[in-house]
Amino acid sequence: MSHFSHHVFFCTNQRAPGDACCNNHGAGDMRGYAKDKVTALGKKVPGKVRINAAGCLDRCEKGPVMVIYPEAVWYTYVDQEDIDEIIDEHLVKGRVVERLKVD
Repeated sequence: MSHFSHHVFFCTNQRAPGDACCNNHGAGDMRGYAKDKVTALGKKVPGKVRINAAGCLDRCEKGPVMVIYPEAVWYTYVDQEDIDEIIDEHLVKGRVVERLKVD
């Protein structure tokens, strides 16, 4: 069994001015928010979850993006409410948030 039940990777890449990138949409702050939220939920989140910062995930056109493993589900988000929904539905309840999923 894996040490973590889920790994959540937030693209926090910063490209040159004018180039599309996830960090232009506050990805670093959203990663910090998600990390704090998962920690605050404690045992309500089944298993152990790791919230990670990642370099470029090469999905800039879909950004900002995050991916959750082991399911390999990719999400986009706009605000903290989207992050709350992803945490509550995907990490707590085990359901994919279809409206935020990207292919």
